[in-house]
Amino acid sequence: MSTYVIAIDQGTTSSRAIIFDKAGSIIATGQKEHEQIFPKAGWVEHNPVEIWQNVQEVIGIALAKADLTRHDIAAVGITNQRETAVVWDKNTGEPVYNAIVWQDTRTQSIVDELAKGDTERYKEIVGLPLATYFSGTKIKWILDNVEGARERAEAGDLLFGTTDTWVLWNITGGPDGGVHATDVTNASRTLFMDLKTLSWREDILADFGVPLSMLPEIRSSSEVYGTVEDSSLLRETPVSGILGDQQAATFGQAAFDPGESKNTYGTGNFLIFQTGEEIVHSKNGLLTTLGYKLGDQPAHYALEGSIAVTGSLIQWLRDNLGLISSAPEVEELAKSVEDNGGVYFVPAFSGLFAPYWRPDARGALVGLTRYVNKGHIARAALEATAFQTREVLDAVNADSGVDLTELKVDGGMIANNTLMQFQADILGVPVVRPVVAETTALGAAYAAGLAVGFWSNLDDLRANWQEDRRWEPKLDADERDRQLRLWKKAVTKSMDWVDADVR
Repeated sequence: MSTYVIAIDQGTTSSRAIIFDKAGSIIATGQKEHEQIFPKAGWVEHNPVEIWQNVQEVIGIALAKADLTRHDIAAVGITNQRETAVVWDKNTGEPVYNAIVWQDTRTQSIVDELAKGDTERYKEIVGLPLATYFSGTKIKWILDNVEGARERAEAGDLLFGTTDTWVLWNITGGPDGGVHATDVTNASRTLFMDLKTLSWREDILADFGVPLSMLPEIRSSSEVYGTVEDSSLLRETPVSGILGDQQAATFGQAAFDPGESKNTYGTGNFLIFQTGEEIVHSKNGLLTTLGYKLGDQPAHYALEGSIAVTGSLIQWLRDNLGLISSAPEVEELAKSVEDNGGVYFVPAFSGLFAPYWRPDARGALVGLTRYVNKGHIARAALEATAFQTREVLDAVNADSGVDLTELKVDGGMIANNTLMQFQADILGVPVVRPVVAETTALGAAYAAGLAVGFWSNLDDLRANWQEDRRWEPKLDADERDRQLRLWKKAVTKSMDWVDADVR
């Protein structure tokens, strides 16, 4: 009897395999980081071969820790960093170039060329503005800049996928019959998928110069795509769930219905607000995206506020400045001071995402005086996450017409109690953490398990959700307003930085 589901979580900084039981509890985890490659300012890459090798390794680690075999696993789910683009040769499985990561900004000139003065020219169809964030411009860059790539693509020899597709293709056989597919949530992040028809738009592909033959088949988020190939530890196990990481976290939070939401604190921050079967176009800088689609059931849509840099700012303090030696140390350093000392840190390393969408912005640390020390900078870095989330939540409230009364949170940074308390303070509403914080992997496991009958329906999943801790706002309203005013002033200082001479 197969009594567990395994989720592969292919993230921005690491790949993980997590085994869950029927109650949604974690049984075992394998995790391995991959190299972050920065060839030039604004360029961010990953090695797809390293990612695939790590995925295989973490599966083995998780199974070994739990003392389980493939016979104990009912299904495999996949979740992933969504807009990161991989292009590879379908005959050899070799990538033609490194994966270009969602944070990468090298394609701004392509955005400018395609926009023709209107970055929202495709937004009514695909729900997204033209921006370097999405994978469509990254594919075009590879075809335009890698020698021979366009000719090979037009000959039908190259495939594109976000990292869910890369993992699925490899785990189901690679060049020997691998399944080339993605789900609606990942497809909705390319700039190429029609939100209404859930199919690729050939007219937009033509504008980008991307052959349709490169693109994966669009499938639902919960169905059997194929089975694991024979040489794997999971051979013959069905792969039956795919959700982009933020949609997966929402699913793992059991936020299925219109009006339900969550905020994930990871490399970046991503707030998703479910709108049900209705497509809602934002007037306040949010994205319209797919929430999930279960088999033959109707698609569910969502609004999303995407913030590029939150957890990666703490990583930057560690790796680039040496201010801390490990991420958890940032909380102790921040607690060494009473407040931010008048310092505000706007981490616009990749420009500003929601709700501003300003590619010309760059990081700014403002309000510095001789009084300021590293504790104030650490606190300002943490507070930047909360301030950015407040601005996105304000946009959600404006678009939906209904103010959220509490915020469900997940992701690695929610272990930071100082941040969570400040988040409640600056929002003015309670912040709620679930017992199982690994909701991204859990959501992928849920999608996979539903497809094979491991869980019967969404009510089974709702019953699994449990509250772990709740933070109530304590900050005086006048002080909250003062800090928000200063934050917004700091944001303006980050804008209009990139011009013809600054990259």
